[in-house]
Amino acid sequence: MKKFYIVLFCLAFIIVGIFSVKITDFNFGGNTRYTDEEMKEMLFPNELSKITLYNFIRSKFKKDYNIPFIQGVDIYVTGMNSADIIVYEKSVVGCVKYMSSYMYFDKDGIVVESSNNLLDGIPIIDGLDFGRVVLYEKLPISNEKVFEEMLNITQVLVGYGITVDKITISSDNNITLYIGKIEVYLGDSSELNGKIGELRDIWDKIKDLSGILYLDNYNPIKENTTYTFKKR
Repeated sequence: MKKFYIVLFCLAFIIVGIFSVKITDFNFGGNTRYTDEEMKEMLFPNELSKITLYNFIRSKFKKDYNIPFIQGVDIYVTGMNSADIIVYEKSVVGCVKYMSSYMYFDKDGIVVESSNNLLDGIPIIDGLDFGRVVLYEKLPISNEKVFEEMLNITQVLVGYGITVDKITISSDNNITLYIGKIEVYLGDSSELNGKIGELRDIWDKIKDLSGILYLDNYNPIKENTTYTFKKR
């Protein structure tokens, strides 16, 4: 009986020790859509979830934490009370409004997330004709050429580091960008790289204005092209 109590005491001591050792130093990396504090609240919502041994075990098996716009998370326990958390965000280049939700898609046109909220820095695409939208499937755009042009636009904007609020594609496939109080009329999808490059070079001169910038007359051969800006 005495041995039993000794074993029981040892087990209790070990359990108390396990539950008392918790992560208090959290080092996050890779997260841009959520702050460190927001990620901490989602991954470590209570004291039990901060137990060091628990995190060591779950780091070996769990990657998907079902967090919107997050592809996966790696937790590396680096000490008795510390951990490095690497966040892998989903690649999102644009979204479309579908019923009451915003459907976000990646560079390949695959719908990767659905949300009731419009994210900052992600353009909403207007003017596309599509059918039923299904999560994790390609956007069902009726006109494949328009679909490819739309993806090309978003990629060019990302490449130049330009953030727009909205992109509209008219029935005759002309493109307009909306950035704050400025509309940028690009015309058709020809020479997109050049047009967006011109926008980047001009932007500092017009960013505080309100009006429409016309870049549809861009010509890669002609130097010192003059563009029209109509103030409102």
